[in-house]
Parts: sequence; C-alpha cells; structure tokens
Amino acid sequence: TSINQAIIHHVKTSAINLRKHKSIANQTTHPHSLKMSDTEEPKAKKQKLSKKEKKSPKKEEETSSDVPSYEERCEAINILASPLASKKSTKKAHKLVRKATQSKSLRRGVKELVKGLRKGDKGIAILAGDVFPIDVMSHLPILLEEHNVPYLFVPSKRDLGAAACTKRPTSCVLVKDKKVDEELFELLVEEAKAYDPNGKN
Repeated sequence: TSINQAIIHHVKTSAINLRKHKSIANQTTHPHSLKMSDTEEPKAKKQKLSKKEKKSPKKEEETSSDVPSYEERCEAINILASPLASKKSTKKAHKLVRKATQSKSLRRGVKELVKGLRKGDKGIAILAGDVFPIDVMSHLPILLEEHNVPYLFVPSKRDLGAAACTKRPTSCVLVKDKKVDEELFELLVEEAKAYDPNGKN
C-alpha cells in the first residue's frame, strides 16, 4: 500500500509540473509572437510608404524636365508658321480644340481639313508649326485664305494632337462651330485676322 501511495503521489506531482511548464511556455511564446507580428507589420508598411514617397518626387522631376517650354517649342518651328499664336493664345487654342472634339465639331488632319473646305465648312484652322517636311501642309495657308477661313499656328503638333484627344501628333485641325466657346473663338479669330500675309511677318 505504501508503494502504491508513493506511485500515485509521484504521478500527481509530475502531472502538476507538466501543466505549469505548459502554461509558462504558452505565456512566453504567444505574447512574444504577437509582439513580433505587431512590430513587423508596421515596419513593412513604413518601408512601402517610404518607397512610394521616394518614387513620387522622381516622377515629378522627370515630367517637369521632359516637358519643353513654349520658347523651346518655338525654336523648332518651320518657315511657314505665321501667324504664330502667343503663349496665352496657344493655351486658348488648345482649350478650344479640346471642347470642339467633345462636341464633335472638329476636322482633324490635312485630308479632313481640305475635304471640309471643299464642302463649305467655316470656322478657324489651328495648324502646327513644327511639321516637317513643309510640303505636307505648304498649300494649306493659301487654300484657307481663298476660302476666307482664318488660321493660326501653334508651336507643337504633339500638344495639338493631345488637345484633339489623340495619342498621335496632329498637323492641323478645323474648328467648325463657334458655339463650342464663342469667347475663345472670337479672340482667336481676331488675332488670326490681324495678321497680314503680305507684310513682313
């Protein structure tokens, strides 16, 4: 009997010790793992944010440096680019072209412009000044004058294409309807009519 009691006492103590050991192990492992997960996640987030913040100023610098100014655009124009719109008038012309594309009152390209003139379309023509070779559009100013359609040159065919909602550069457009924006239309027409083709301009 004494031997049996000793065995039972030994089993009970070993079981109690195992329970204590498990509880201590759980207390040490779980909080530590939670703390690690809590600390690791914000670190990863912070690193991601820092990478994005590092990338964004580079993109801004690239876009600002890649886009040439109005003066730099004017250096690449051809001999025919008269009358050349001023910096403010160029912005107004692009705005008018953008509105005309939205209202579907625009003819884009040399062929479309010539076709519109033959059909009797009126309005204002916006021509790109950096088109080469010149023979592509050398006949347009005379043709526009014969049909009494005022015209203006802008420095860049890419900007004109972007204003006309196309990815390709555009050499010329014809805004047919002045109802798109009467104020912009009239201002550009006045500037175009002020040009004297027989003068030294």
